[in-house]
Amino acid sequence: MKSFMKNLLLLPFFALIMFTSCQDEVTEITDPNEAEALVADSNLTAMVSATAKFDGSKDNIIDRANCLSVNLPVTVVVNGLEIIIDSEEDYKTIEAIYNEFEDDDDRLDIVFPIVIITDNHDEITINSAAEMQEFVAKCKGENEEDDDIECIDFKYPISFSIFNPNFQIIDVISVANDRELHRFIKRVKDAEVIASINYPVTLVYADGSEVVVNRNQELASTIEEAKDACDEDDDNDYGDDDFTKERLDNLLKSCPWVVYEFERNQDNLRDVYVEYVMNFKEDNVVKVRKRNGDLLTGTWTTRVTDHGALIKLEFETLVDFTLEWFVYDLEPGKIKLYQSGGNKIILKKNCDIVDITKERIANYLQECLWRISRLSIDGIDKEKDYIGTPFKFFEDNVVKLRVKGELVEGTYNILAYNTAGFVLQINLEDRPDLQLEWFVTFLESGLIKLESLGNRENKMVLKRHCPDGDDDLNFIDDVLISSDWEVALYQDGDINKTEVFFNYTFDFLESGRIKAINPNNVVDGDGSWLAYRNEGLYLGLHFGPEEPYTVLNHRWKIVEITQERIELKDLNANGAIERILVLEKKA
Repeated sequence: MKSFMKNLLLLPFFALIMFTSCQDEVTEITDPNEAEALVADSNLTAMVSATAKFDGSKDNIIDRANCLSVNLPVTVVVNGLEIIIDSEEDYKTIEAIYNEFEDDDDRLDIVFPIVIITDNHDEITINSAAEMQEFVAKCKGENEEDDDIECIDFKYPISFSIFNPNFQIIDVISVANDRELHRFIKRVKDAEVIASINYPVTLVYADGSEVVVNRNQELASTIEEAKDACDEDDDNDYGDDDFTKERLDNLLKSCPWVVYEFERNQDNLRDVYVEYVMNFKEDNVVKVRKRNGDLLTGTWTTRVTDHGALIKLEFETLVDFTLEWFVYDLEPGKIKLYQSGGNKIILKKNCDIVDITKERIANYLQECLWRISRLSIDGIDKEKDYIGTPFKFFEDNVVKLRVKGELVEGTYNILAYNTAGFVLQINLEDRPDLQLEWFVTFLESGLIKLESLGNRENKMVLKRHCPDGDDDLNFIDDVLISSDWEVALYQDGDINKTEVFFNYTFDFLESGRIKAINPNNVVDGDGSWLAYRNEGLYLGLHFGPEEPYTVLNHRWKIVEITQERIELKDLNANGAIERILVLEKKA
């Protein structure tokens, strides 16, 4: 078995890990059983093969063929403009050129020779347009149902038991990708091998969610139910903008949409419009909630042309939104809108956003603890001062902030602010950074965003922290408080600075206090700690300005944790490692 923590699964219950985590962790070798063997002409074998087929629809804007794809890089000439396509992102460049004018005839020519990949994962060199057309003609026509299954995929690796004719196991093999799986299943279909799948097996739906199956019948029913559950985008365009008007309208009305990027006339206006929330209502009414809570009303309509779908927005005041926008690209949970002249909007779907009411704010605040994820006062980042110090809001308007294991008590109120929204007042003695009137600009179950009424540049972001019921966090807490810890490694870039903490001891208390004991056995560092989840598991440490502990004031990503060793890393915005901190249990 691999290292417990390399999979970042911190549950102390090993049995649970073995049956619910990454499937390369523990695989049950299937007992010889003729009934469980894959049969050459069975429906399950056919479905597994179809799921492993190569999907050639992603680049249909280039080759107009669902059963093959052009290997990148490739040079194409689009409406007279020669461009090199290096990645799938470049398909959008072609679409943008197509969408520049609505009434022109678009043309794309491929510069040969190229290499194509067929649905059977074969790579073939093509030297001319005529040769290419022969392969394209073998594909089914546009919008016809093809043989591959794209709405669900296997999570690799998967292993198979190989049997002799007497159903005795003679080998166990592992496949690592669709190509290997498709070719192995071909051997099964050709009756070259007798094999059965070793369960459990994890499958991934088109929306990214996963399901674990444990036997053949369950696998067959899961694939059958999922195979038509998404739009496979098997047309000759790109970006899934082949929506009917009805489907596009229903998608827009399904949930609120949050502005993520915004450009108008080549001006980047992201800072102006980011986090504006758009609600597409019935009767073609669209409501936009600004960050300050103001609600603006406009109209929306859609239409579908040969060049794709368009959304027309009209507002009396939001002139930057008022335009007819092409649906430039659609991804799960995201819509990209485009219009020539340097105009772009990216919207992200967020069904958790709710109308902001006093009752909802209060209910959310009282659900769990809340940690300060961001705090900016007068242009100065202050959030590091509150690492490891979560809030607890109570029903009787009492708020407590846990600092170094001690509870600082104050009060809070939720007040209506004119007709624009609601203000959260926090009163905590000796905490001037927090004692402001905070306007609630964004509200969902796990996230609250606030701006100061006096200065909208003052911002605070609260993220929900619910350790109860989270086995990973409970395990981390139990490990940390179980013993004293020493710094086994502190590395800053390429420089090893472990000697700075030589003979220092760290004692994590259940209260959230952390004591640092120097080599003279004196407590000379006093701080706060908090293990929490934020698209991963983190350990927040804060000691304040005392040396040598200031370098430890950080939200460290937990890379590995056992009863004896904890490895933490400081990652930059690009995911590169800047610092490493390793703690080991003191003997």
